[in-house]
Amino acid sequence: METLKFKTNIKCGGCIATVTPFLNSDENIEKWQVDLENPDRILTVETDHSASEISELVKKAGYNAQEING
Repeated sequence: METLKFKTNIKCGGCIATVTPFLNSDENIEKWQVDLENPDRILTVETDHSASEISELVKKAGYNAQEING
């Protein structure tokens, strides 16, 4: 399990409500959160997935997630 961070275009609680079923239904995601206070709207995910798999999952929900390296 590793922790990945992504810059997203998730802007509000309504956006979080939209992505929640996509992220919560995935067995390989331990936990996740979006920091709406951060201007980059950082999504932090504890997962066994690769960064590209998480990006695709968020994309299916209608949002963008770009991995932050480092």
